[in-house]
Amino acid sequence: MLTPKSAAQTYAVARTTVIFCVLAAFCEGIDLQGAGVAAPGIAAEFGISPPQLGNFLSASTVGLFFGALIGGRAGDRIGRKRVLVASLATFGLFSLLTPIATGIGSLGVARLLTGLGLGGTLPNLIALTSESSPDHRRSANVALMYSGMPFGGAIASGVSLIMGAPQWRWIFIVGGVVPLLLAPIMAWALPESLAFQRAQAAPIGEGGRIGEILGQGRAPRTLLLWLSFFLGLLMLYLMLGWLPTLLAGNGLTHAQAAGAQIGFNVGGGITALWIGSLLEGRWRTWSIVVTFLALPMFLLALGQSPPQLILVLLLVLALGCAVLAAQAFLYATAPSLYPTAIRGIGVGAAVAVGRIGSIVGPLLAGALKGMGHSSSRLLMDLLPIAIAGSLSALWLAWLAAKRPGSS
Repeated sequence: MLTPKSAAQTYAVARTTVIFCVLAAFCEGIDLQGAGVAAPGIAAEFGISPPQLGNFLSASTVGLFFGALIGGRAGDRIGRKRVLVASLATFGLFSLLTPIATGIGSLGVARLLTGLGLGGTLPNLIALTSESSPDHRRSANVALMYSGMPFGGAIASGVSLIMGAPQWRWIFIVGGVVPLLLAPIMAWALPESLAFQRAQAAPIGEGGRIGEILGQGRAPRTLLLWLSFFLGLLMLYLMLGWLPTLLAGNGLTHAQAAGAQIGFNVGGGITALWIGSLLEGRWRTWSIVVTFLALPMFLLALGQSPPQLILVLLLVLALGCAVLAAQAFLYATAPSLYPTAIRGIGVGAAVAVGRIGSIVGPLLAGALKGMGHSSSRLLMDLLPIAIAGSLSALWLAWLAAKRPGSS
C-alpha cells in the first residue's frame, strides 16, 4: 500500500517520464516525416525518378527495422533509458549528414544511418511510458506519447512551408539539432523504469526472447499485432512520404500540399490524444470500431474526390485523424500484451515488422507512379490494404480484451 508521500513521488516520476517521452517522440516525428516533406525539393534538385525517390524514402525505414529489433532487445537487457538516450543522440547526429549529401546515393546512406537511431527509440519510448504509468493511465499515456510524433511531423511540414521546397536542408538541420539538445538533458533527468529494474532480479525464461513472445498462448495476438503493424505502417509511411507529391499531382501548389500535410499531422495528433482517453473509459470498444471503419472510408473519399482545395484539405485532415488514431491504438495495445521481462523485445519485434511495411509503402508508391498510375488511382490501390489492416486490428482488439497480457 502506497503512503501519500510515496504515491506523490510515483506520480511525479510518471509525469516526468511521460513529458520526456513526448518530447523524444516529437523529435522522432520531425525526422521520420522530414524525408517525405523534403521529397519534392530533393527530386527537383537532383532530378531523380519516382522509383529512385521511393528508394530514398525507404532508406531510413531499412535502418528502422534493424534498429527496432536491436533497440528493443537492448532495452530489455541494459535498460530503457540508456538505449533511448543513445538512440536519440544517434539519429540526431546522422540527420545532420543529410543536408551535406551530394547525390541520391549519399542521401540514402545518411537516411539509412538515421533510421538505425530512430528504430531504437520507439520500442523503448513505448515500454518506458507504459511501465511508468499507473494502471488507469497506461493506454492514455502511451497515446499521449505517440501524439508527439505527428506534432513533430507538423513542424517538419511547417519548416518546408516557411522556407520553401528549395530550402529542404533546413528540415534535417532542425531534425538533427533538436534531439542532440534533448539527449543530454534526458541522460541527466529521465528516471529509469522501476518495472525494468525489478525484472532484472527475476529469471527471464528458457525459451529465448522471440520464443517467449510467441509462447504461452501469445502467438495469435502477437501475429495479429505484427500483421496490423505491417499493414498500418505500410499505408502510413506511403502517405507520409508521398502525400505532398500526390496532392501536387492532383493540382495543389507546394504551399497547399505542405499545408495539407500539416493538417494530416495536427488532426492525427489531436485525435491520438483523444482516443487515448477513450481507451481508458466506457467508450473504448466504440472508439476502436469507429476508427477502423472510418479509415478505409476516408481513403476512398479522398481517392474519389474532385480537385477542390477545401474538400481535399478536409478529407486529408479526416484521413490523418483515422490513420494516426489507428496507430495510437496499436502502440497503446502492444505493451499490454507482454510482461515486463520481454516487453522491450515484444514491442520491438512488432515495430520491426511494421518497419517492413514502412519500407514497402514508399517503394510500392514509387513503382506504381513509375507505371503511370495517377495520384487518385494510387490512393484507390491502397483501399484493400486499408480494409485488411482494419479487420486484423479489430480482431486483435477482440483477442486482447478477452485475454490481457500480464505485467
